Amino acid sequence: QVQLVESGGGLRQAGDSLRLSCAVSGRTSRAYAMGWFRQTPGLERELVAAISRSGGNTYYPDSVKGRFTISRDNAERTVYLQMNSLKPEDTAVYYCAAKDAPSPWLGTGPDLYEYWGQGTQVTVSS
Repeated sequence: QVQLVESGGGLRQAGDSLRLSCAVSGRTSRAYAMGWFRQTPGLERELVAAISRSGGNTYYPDSVKGRFTISRDNAERTVYLQMNSLKPEDTAVYYCAAKDAPSPWLGTGPDLYEYWGQGTQVTVSS
């Protein structure tokens, strides 16, 4: 079994930065393809960043491109989401997700991932 634990959420003002972390643990030490998603009440969970197992491939939707950066430290089994120039519309619960898939695979839909964290709230005030 794989466990994902997000941390780093909080309250920020528009224009601020915030870094989320996702710690991966489990029975094996392998790295996983990872994604960060967010969800607001009444809306579907949407991808904000994805990274392949090796870290060599990343993907961002237009809504966050240039503002968000996903990275990983495989030795520490941690994936990060650096969020800059935050906007009120970035307010959501942020989830990390993992899939056991070799590089260069990365997934853009929530149904493609096998494991999920519990989520961390990010609130951006105007």
